[in-house]
Amino acid sequence: MLKKILIANRGEIAVRVIRAAREMGIATVAVYSELDRNALHVRLADEAYALGGQTAAESYINTEAILKAIKDSGADAVHPGYGFFSENAEFARAITAMGVQFIGPPPEAIDEMGDKVSSRKAALRGGAPIVPGTTEFAQSAQEIVDFGKEFGWPVAIKAAYGGGGRGMKVVHSEAEVQEAMDSAQREAKNFFGRDEVYVERYLTWPRHIEVQLVGDKHGNVVWVSTRDCSAQRRHQKLVEEAPAPGLPDGVEDAMGAAAVKAAKAVGYYNAGTVEFIYQDGEFFFLEMNTRLQVEHPVTEVITGIDLVEWQIRVAAGEKLPMTQEEVRARQSGAAIEIRINAENPAGGKFLPSPGPITKLVPPDGFGVRFDSGYESGDEISQYYDNLVGKLIVWGKDRPTAIARTLRCLNEMVVEGIATTIPADIAILEHPDFAAVTHSTKWVEEVLDLSHIGTAPVGAPAGDDDAPLVQRQTTVEVNGRRFDVKLWVPESAGVAASSPAKKKAPRSASGAGGGGGAGTGKVAVPMQGTIVKVLVEVGQSVEAGQSVVVLEAMKMENQIEADKSGVVKAINVSPGDTVGAGDVVVVIE
Repeated sequence: MLKKILIANRGEIAVRVIRAAREMGIATVAVYSELDRNALHVRLADEAYALGGQTAAESYINTEAILKAIKDSGADAVHPGYGFFSENAEFARAITAMGVQFIGPPPEAIDEMGDKVSSRKAALRGGAPIVPGTTEFAQSAQEIVDFGKEFGWPVAIKAAYGGGGRGMKVVHSEAEVQEAMDSAQREAKNFFGRDEVYVERYLTWPRHIEVQLVGDKHGNVVWVSTRDCSAQRRHQKLVEEAPAPGLPDGVEDAMGAAAVKAAKAVGYYNAGTVEFIYQDGEFFFLEMNTRLQVEHPVTEVITGIDLVEWQIRVAAGEKLPMTQEEVRARQSGAAIEIRINAENPAGGKFLPSPGPITKLVPPDGFGVRFDSGYESGDEISQYYDNLVGKLIVWGKDRPTAIARTLRCLNEMVVEGIATTIPADIAILEHPDFAAVTHSTKWVEEVLDLSHIGTAPVGAPAGDDDAPLVQRQTTVEVNGRRFDVKLWVPESAGVAASSPAKKKAPRSASGAGGGGGAGTGKVAVPMQGTIVKVLVEVGQSVEAGQSVVVLEAMKMENQIEADKSGVVKAINVSPGDTVGAGDVVVVIE
């Protein structure tokens, strides 16, 4: 058995691995950037080593710094978590060359399945149908234009080495291709260190269904459960559930069998996930994630299988402890995972909301689990992923799981930052979700979030210098307790104590475009880095037109003009760091 594991990651997944290893009697080593010096994963690990730097490129994907920490710590294994180096074959090879176990698949499988283009070829070898698309990297925007003309619009430009929606852009016309390709490559480079992209047909109303599998080094592969991850925005998952509901008889088993064949085609072992697109009774191979998935806990709670423990045992050379039949017999009930992200879902915009978490109180009760890398007092940085934590809820059936999850979301307290909780509640309360008629496009095209983050009728008017926030306090009237919601200036000292206290969007943020009379002072709604300036001084612009591209939490955000006019001043350049409320462009 392994003796010491270094976790080459941060946040929730680092905490998850540390806890599993500790239960197995294995020592753990954390690594950290300057911003994460006092992070939860650092506090929990047996040892911790500084990587230096702030951004991911300076720290968590700094190969030299990570390899030095492995050597200095004497770790005999490395768990990469997800993101960062988790699907980097060269990193896996470098670790193996040091005589250290990589808790993941063989580098050759990462090469073939981690690359979304070659994985499509492997899926075809395994007999899985694929979505029409290229089987080579796109070398130019013209190739994508030609594909769109042949297969029809829209098409999806996707990072070949990406995942989680990062580096993916949906293009609806020829005119959008160049800008979308550039943006996809920038996001992919920043988050995954590679900028290759490919293109495929974009289906009209699909569900996203995936299969969790685990293989060992002795040639055994089992699929553990299906998961539905269709509730998404910006191609990033908000709600996941297991097993995938509402599938016709035989489809789930067919997906599982196809996933296993695809894995065996590349000699796969350790944990992995095969993702499928499902529409009108048909499923198509989408990609394979050669790592542990963010949503793995919903599979764990319906089977009682600790997937991280299995990963560690497989890396140590042990055989899988169960057959396919035994795994299937373990499944019971239904589970839902809510990704609670530091984003403001007001009006459906999901704007990043980095900053300090002044208070974090997760819910509790029967069938409830909360995985997080943060505690009260910790800070969500603009430089990393925006996941605050994952609420995982089990129920004897799907309706019970939904009801229990709603109860938990209404109990949960997160203060200091905006979160996606109001949107999560809206999703679970909607009849389309209950009926399983939603799709990967449903949140953005159907779900009404216009009521979130807006002041009620009669709320006092605010200005750009004093944005309003919703606060909740408790009062007693004739001995009876009441919870009262107030809309007050952001600086007001009213204690907030409920999940409803979301920050209202600044009217000067520019993110909403030309509603109302804008000030012409286009301000960014969150801290981040300017990636691109899209206008010039003296240029005429329309309300709602994008003026700069802001990167925050590894996602690009189009910041829009709040009024029509002429650009008088541009206060930023590409590479500049800005804070929430900073005016970047002035329009007259």
